[in-house]
Amino acid sequence: MAAGPWGWEPAAPALLLLLALLLGGARRLRRRYAADGAGAGAGAGAAAALRGRAAARADGVRLLLVTAHPDDEAMFFAPTVLGLGRAGARAAVLCCSAGNYYNQGEIRKKELEQSCFLLGIPASDVTVIDHRDLPDNPAVEWDTQLLAAFVLKHIEANNINLVVTFDAGGVSGHANHISLYTALREISPRAAPAFPRHEKNSLYLHSEQKLPEGCRVLVLESVNLFRKYISVLDVPISCLLPRDALFVLTEEETEQARRAMRCHRSQLLWFRHIYMLFSRYMMINSLRLL
Repeated sequence: MAAGPWGWEPAAPALLLLLALLLGGARRLRRRYAADGAGAGAGAGAAAALRGRAAARADGVRLLLVTAHPDDEAMFFAPTVLGLGRAGARAAVLCCSAGNYYNQGEIRKKELEQSCFLLGIPASDVTVIDHRDLPDNPAVEWDTQLLAAFVLKHIEANNINLVVTFDAGGVSGHANHISLYTALREISPRAAPAFPRHEKNSLYLHSEQKLPEGCRVLVLESVNLFRKYISVLDVPISCLLPRDALFVLTEEETEQARRAMRCHRSQLLWFRHIYMLFSRYMMINSLRLL
């Protein structure tokens, strides 16, 4: 039989077999990794960063997840929240806008509380900042000094010792996400720029306004588009690459994360359903210390 116009038919069985082997290997690695409690050192990495010891428990961790919009906690950070929760950490959410871009702010606040409940975070530990200078708008870079002031106040009031937020890429490139990274970077002693005080931009906090001693910041790694949408196939890649913490969810926990995402009914357009099926962020979080 003649080959098709692309000449792929003879190679198709081999390619399908290779894909099946890759999927099978990735799923086995996922089960093995997730079975280690907090992801074969993921919880240990966070706990060790805070307490200087390599234990797979995080009982003393008081986590503050700093997000830009309602649904970020489920869409991007569910593996971290569930992974650290599994290891014994207590989590809280500080959402820096009500997600009012389409005038749905009040609806989205309720959806956020429902989602957080499914992720193990009670409504009493969920705070939404609804400030006119922090609008939900992908074209607006937020005032990082204002953001940092809100975050510091929340950290000090709740005795937080671990903060998790976006990295410089913001996962999706959203300007609001990146503003959170910039604000946390400027108050993190480990990441503070070595500029003379008089040269610091007025957007940034003064040098004395820093995170409390012992409080660390983990930022969620942004990956390229290919890795972002290969789902479980990204597990081996994430395991091999350097990181400070890695959280891999079981199949049951991944479904829990998807249920949390479905709480955001006002945001469930057709492409979000595709995202829930294929995005590695529904089951994998790799993070770095700031």
